[in-house]
Amino acid sequence: MHDLFIKEKKPPLAERIRPTNLDEFVGQTHLLGKQGPLYHAILSGEIPSMIFWGPPGTGKTTLARLIAKTKGYRFIQFSAVLSGVKDVKRAIAEAKVSKERTVLFIDEIHRFNKAQQDAFLPYVEDGTIILIGVTTENPSFEIISPLLSRTNVYVFNPLSKDDIRRIIDRAITDEAGLKDYNPNISDKVRNYISEISNGDARIALNILEFSVLTTGFEKKTEEGFNLEKKEINNRTVTIESIKQIVKELPLIYDKKGEEHYNLISAFIKSLRGSDPDATIYWLARMLESGEDPLFIVRRMIIFAAEDIGNADPYALTLAVSCKEAIHFVGRPEDHLPLSQTAIYLATAPKSNSALIAYEKALKDLKRYGPLSVPLHLRNAPTTLMKELEYSKGYKYPHNFQGHWVAEDYLPDKLKRKRYYFPSDSGREKKVKLKKNSQTKR
Repeated sequence: MHDLFIKEKKPPLAERIRPTNLDEFVGQTHLLGKQGPLYHAILSGEIPSMIFWGPPGTGKTTLARLIAKTKGYRFIQFSAVLSGVKDVKRAIAEAKVSKERTVLFIDEIHRFNKAQQDAFLPYVEDGTIILIGVTTENPSFEIISPLLSRTNVYVFNPLSKDDIRRIIDRAITDEAGLKDYNPNISDKVRNYISEISNGDARIALNILEFSVLTTGFEKKTEEGFNLEKKEINNRTVTIESIKQIVKELPLIYDKKGEEHYNLISAFIKSLRGSDPDATIYWLARMLESGEDPLFIVRRMIIFAAEDIGNADPYALTLAVSCKEAIHFVGRPEDHLPLSQTAIYLATAPKSNSALIAYEKALKDLKRYGPLSVPLHLRNAPTTLMKELEYSKGYKYPHNFQGHWVAEDYLPDKLKRKRYYFPSDSGREKKVKLKKNSQTKR
C-alpha cells in the first residue's frame, strides 16, 4: 500500500520541520535582523506583550514559540476559535502561582470580541502574563485600543521567493522532513513551488509534501488507480504533477477585512491615475477573490461623479448602465461590462469640480445657517404670496436672447459667490468658456 494510506499518523510537514532555534528561523529580517526591534527585545531582560500581524504562513506562531523557548518561559497556546475566556482565565490563574514567566499565546485573537479582549487587560498590565496575540486582520480595527496601548504591534511580511526556497530545501533534506523519500526535485520545480505559494510557507510545504507522497500513483483506468508502491528512492516531482495538485491558487481576501479595503483603494487610485492596466488588474483580483460585483460598480458610480464629473458626463451614465448590465447577465459574464466600464473610467478626462463646488457650498451653509430664499425666487401660487411680493421681479431666462439673463440666484449674503469652477478637462473646457462669457456680461 502507498505511503499516503499508512495508518501511522504524522504531523504535517510544516509542523515537523518548524525551526527549533532562532538561527533556523527564515524571513522577517526587518524584525529579527541585528537592527530589528524583536532582536533587541529578545536580547533584553524582558519580553513585552505583543501582537503579531501578518498573512498566514509567515512564521508568527513559530516565532512566538521560539521566543518563549529562548527565554525559558512557559508557553500556553490557545485558539480564539476553539477556546473561550474561561479557558484563558484558568491559564491566567495558573500563571499567577507559577514561578516561571508565562507566555499566553492566542491564535486569531481578532476573533475574541471586545468584552473578551477586556479580560486580558489587568493581567497584561500587572505582568502576570506576556500576551502574544496573532492576527491576520488589521489590529487597528480588530483589537481594542486599551489592549493595543499595552502591547507592541509587529508586522509580518509575506516571505520572499528566496525565503520559501530555503524552507523547501531544508524540508527535502531534513531528517524530520522528506529525507527518507530521497525525492528528485529539480531547481526549476523548487523555484516553481516558491513562486506559486504567494509568500506562504505552509502552502509551499503542503504542496511539496503532497507531491512527494503521491509520486508513484499511476493512472490505470477511469475507475481506479494503481496503488502499488514504487521504490521509496528517486521519487521525481515535476511541474506538471504539481499543477495536477494545485488546480487553482487561493487568493488572500476577506470581504470584511483590511485586504477588502486595500484592493478597492488600489482600484480607485488606479482609475483616478488614468491607468487602465492597473485598473483591470485590481478589478480581476477582486472578482476572482469573490468580491461582490455590485460593491465594485457602486464605487465606480461614485467615482464617475466624483472624479470625472462634467469633464465627461457620459461616464456616470455608463457606470449606472453597468449596474443594470451585471444584474442582467450575472456571473460569470459580468466581468465583461465591468471591465469595459472600468477601462472607460480610467481613460476618461478627469475633473473633481463638482465635488469641490458642493464642499464649498456646504461650508457656507454651516457658516451662515439656512439663509432666506430671496423673494424674487419664491413661488407665488396664492394672492397673499403675490401681495407679499413673492416672485416679484423674477426674470424668465427664455424671454431673453440666448436663453440667459444676468440674475442673482443666491441669498443676499452670498451674492456673486462662486462655488463651481469648471476645469480645462474634457467637456468642462466648453462649460468654462461659456460660464466666463456670462460672468463678463
